[in-house]
Amino acid sequence: MAHYEKGMKDVPGEDIHAYNTNYSAHREGIAPEEMVEIYNKWGENYEKDFAGRYNGPVIAATSLAEHFEKGRRDAYVLDVAAGTGMVGEQLHHRGFTAIDGLDPSKTLLNIAERKNIYGRLINSFITSEPTASIEEDTYDAIVISGGMGEGHIKCSALNEMIRIVKKGGLICIVMREEYLDYVEEYKNLEPYMKQLEIEGKWEKMERKVVPNYSFQKNGIVFTYKVL
Repeated sequence: MAHYEKGMKDVPGEDIHAYNTNYSAHREGIAPEEMVEIYNKWGENYEKDFAGRYNGPVIAATSLAEHFEKGRRDAYVLDVAAGTGMVGEQLHHRGFTAIDGLDPSKTLLNIAERKNIYGRLINSFITSEPTASIEEDTYDAIVISGGMGEGHIKCSALNEMIRIVKKGGLICIVMREEYLDYVEEYKNLEPYMKQLEIEGKWEKMERKVVPNYSFQKNGIVFTYKVL
């Protein structure tokens, strides 16, 4: 309950139902497979529940676009934790046209497919192990919004992201700032990122806190360049 109580702090009353639904997929100790089943059941109500409460897709797409003032049409982007395609839509609005999506929920990907903005949709987790259907040095950028949380993407998956992004490419991660404090996995996230930097795997381009990521809570944007 500690996670729930911390996360509920400052959530507006009218958002409590939607927050509780979201929390069910992020509750403390949840297994990845159980998390996917919740998203599969959430399905068609996912975007409705988040309407007006989740600005992560706009923040993520805007943050990535700032690093691609030119060449957006040619940039090959992987939307990790693509869900129903909310980030993909925002990328498309900003001139990105070569977009793949990856998500472990087949139900959410089926919704994303109907939007006709993705080239390829990959039904998979991203972990520390190589993703079978993705070769190394494939993408110019990875973008993530909504993929970081209890039972979601682990720190060790950063290695796989680096593997599949080209040298000089970008990895942009947007998440709720407070997760760095109370999600056990992410207490080590920034030290893990720093260690990868020490090892010469990537270089930090940006770390910024942004307001109103979701449920009027701050988000944090990490952008790294693969070396």
